[in-house]
Amino acid sequence: MRGAWAPIRDYAVIGDGRTIAVVARNGSIDWLCVPNLDSGSVFAALLDTERGGAFELAPSVAYRAERRYLAGTNVLETTFRTDGGVVRVTDALTLPDARLGPFRELARRIEGLAGRVPMRWRVEPRFDYARATTRIEPRRPFPVALSRGDALGICAWDAGVARCDAVAVEGEFEARDGRGALLAVAAAHGEPLVVPARQEVDARVDATVAFWRGWSSALTYEGAWRDAVVRSALTLKLLVFAPSGAIAAAATTSLPERIGGDRNWDYRFSWLRDASFTLEALLQLGCHTEATSFFWWFMHATRLTHPRLQPLYRLDGGAYAPEVTLPFVGYRDSQPVRIGNAASGQLQLDTFGNLLDTAFGYSTRGFHIDRDTGKELADLADFVCTAWRQPDRGIWEVRMASQHFTHSKAMCWIALDRAIRLAEAGVLPARRLARWREQAALIRAFVDEQCWSEAKQTYVRFAGGDEVDASLLLLPIMRYGGPADARMNSTIDAIRRDLGHGPLVYRYLGEDGLQGAEGVFLCCSFWLVEALALVGRREEAGQLMEALLALANDVGLYAEEMHPETHEFLGNFPQGLVHLALISAATAFHGIDT
Repeated sequence: MRGAWAPIRDYAVIGDGRTIAVVARNGSIDWLCVPNLDSGSVFAALLDTERGGAFELAPSVAYRAERRYLAGTNVLETTFRTDGGVVRVTDALTLPDARLGPFRELARRIEGLAGRVPMRWRVEPRFDYARATTRIEPRRPFPVALSRGDALGICAWDAGVARCDAVAVEGEFEARDGRGALLAVAAAHGEPLVVPARQEVDARVDATVAFWRGWSSALTYEGAWRDAVVRSALTLKLLVFAPSGAIAAAATTSLPERIGGDRNWDYRFSWLRDASFTLEALLQLGCHTEATSFFWWFMHATRLTHPRLQPLYRLDGGAYAPEVTLPFVGYRDSQPVRIGNAASGQLQLDTFGNLLDTAFGYSTRGFHIDRDTGKELADLADFVCTAWRQPDRGIWEVRMASQHFTHSKAMCWIALDRAIRLAEAGVLPARRLARWREQAALIRAFVDEQCWSEAKQTYVRFAGGDEVDASLLLLPIMRYGGPADARMNSTIDAIRRDLGHGPLVYRYLGEDGLQGAEGVFLCCSFWLVEALALVGRREEAGQLMEALLALANDVGLYAEEMHPETHEFLGNFPQGLVHLALISAATAFHGIDT
């Protein structure tokens, strides 16, 4: 029987470029999908403490836990202190070596540091979101959990005798000063299960530490807040799906934006909304390989729906993402629990601006865009010339009636502005320039006339409205207006006044077609830092940045949202867009241009 729900703030993550494990402060791995990040879960206690399954490891007596990432890595170290001694657990999803090995490998190294600490562990796998039958077999040398084409080898060295029942494998042992134990879960999907030797697992843990340190040491950012920027970069690297180059929005599904509410979404997809932020952040940090992979991934994915764009695509580049409800109780009884995302079928006009701005940034950094790709980008600009007049669902994927959202229209202008510049540089066909210029001018007039409130001296959420929206902070960030633009300054002030709560910012407070409220949206707060810096208000930007960095959890991670009063984490975790916004704000503040 498991205990109470862990706060989202109490989680950390480890990963191997294919999937991510979510690890609680109490040593329980409460979320892991195999073989990939967007596959069915094998551990999902995060969403159902009774039915989801978990890998528990902790002292069997009272303890105090502290944790950290090993410097420059995505390898997690948790230290448990008891009255009788101290024990350290090092968790890693190991990276493969050149030899034949398990399809995935989760390693947990236990080291006694002082005295004696009684430890207990329990592996309770529940395949395919607990929808598939799981069979536990007490094989030699280690037990195996089986379900259809999936298998887990549950390996224990110096960690007590593994006991099996119908649903779990568990054991107990005593961690002593100077002695070590090792647990590993080796996973196979549609292939033979290879059970590793202890020395191989130990070697892969050490090699994984070395890989992460080598990767992070190559990051080129040298400004203030470097530790936070590097941790955010490491988090983004975890969210990169190595086989395709896609970057997932988050590692989880259906963590609620309001406890007990129904704003619970699957974020294990790659959003075009994030594209220009992602590419710019990767290039600013010197991650040219990841930037190139990501650019060509979304160029490939968008061909499936060309010239229309979906807001999101699967990590393998697929366009099909039907929304299905799972029979889990949900995190702290927040239902429904969803997989898939119906927003994939929405019209979101801002995606065209994001994609063309990304192509513009990629090209101006010296990367080559071939002629056929240039023609495809030109087709998108042509589509915008007609589509910009339509209402859409906007950046926040509202489930109310479509509106003429200001941010969407401004991003249509961005799309045509970038297409014009690319055509002038010879990257796109130039024969369409006149039409693009004409329509860009019309969009600009629409935004400046229909989406501006003279009474409030601010751009508004949508044409004819009177409320603000934090997406308007992206206008200066996307260079819709210049640093001296008085409208940008007054819009920033209106957002702080109407949506601000201390250092935090709601994304909007108006109707969105869903019941109940939500927390403050953390990426918007970092957008505010960047917008302030870009309009020359650096002192305000720096103070706000310091306040926001203090709100990360103890290992430097952020969820999607936060309760404005308690600072409790809400929404999916860790949220890539928040970490992207942090990097973007830091680099903008220091004026880095690599």
